Amino acid sequence: MPVRELARMTAEVLVASPRFLTAPLYRRWHLRWGATDAEVVSAMPGDEIVPDASFIATRAITIAAPPEQVWPWIVQIGTGRAGFYSYDLFDNAARPSADRILPEFQEIQVGDWVPMSSTVNQTTAFRVKAFEPNQWLLWAKPHSTWAWTLTPVDGGGTRLVTRLKQQYRWRSSPGLALLTLILFEFGDFPMMRRLLVGIRQRAERLNAERVAAAPIHRRHDVRPSANGPTAASDGLLVRVARSPQRYPARWENGRAPWPR
Repeated sequence: MPVRELARMTAEVLVASPRFLTAPLYRRWHLRWGATDAEVVSAMPGDEIVPDASFIATRAITIAAPPEQVWPWIVQIGTGRAGFYSYDLFDNAARPSADRILPEFQEIQVGDWVPMSSTVNQTTAFRVKAFEPNQWLLWAKPHSTWAWTLTPVDGGGTRLVTRLKQQYRWRSSPGLALLTLILFEFGDFPMMRRLLVGIRQRAERLNAERVAAAPIHRRHDVRPSANGPTAASDGLLVRVARSPQRYPARWENGRAPWPR
């Protein structure tokens, strides 16, 4: 790796270090960063898998690109794949995250691994549990789930909501529980915030390039709508359009168990 690139990654981590060190102090706020009250209390795919979670974080961001242009950036996430669009020095073994869509990771199947590190097993990686393309995605591993929903908003954008649930297993694995607690309580928010912002930047850039390349009579702007409730998203006040949830789809046993 070029020294300049390594220096850049190191500088990013140093600048962000106050967020990591102080995350427990503003836990109540960051566990719902960017999400509306309705999004925080709404059911998400896989909620029933970890009913007694020790850690539950529901975050959201509005993206000026349609769901079909946001989805590809999510499905390729993972170590040895596109990375995490976050602090690569920490979460991607100092390899830069992808800034383009990688075709080889776009065709996902239930049961596929989503590696969180170079070692892939049930502790260090999620598996694809269920999904509906361009609408929602659920990853799961023992005692943890990570869900994503993509809802169209007025103007052609996307409301991206993600929920991470984790149970600390103090009785059966106290050492692992302590390590998990440290990772989640100190590292989760800074890295998740940067991941969501990274998805937004990539999707909006690609959408802008496609709009610029399209014939003039087919172009349309993607802007926050003047209708619907408001939500804070990384300091931006946006309008969220409500649409029916569409979750029963590709599930490992053919049906989704949560009610809708």
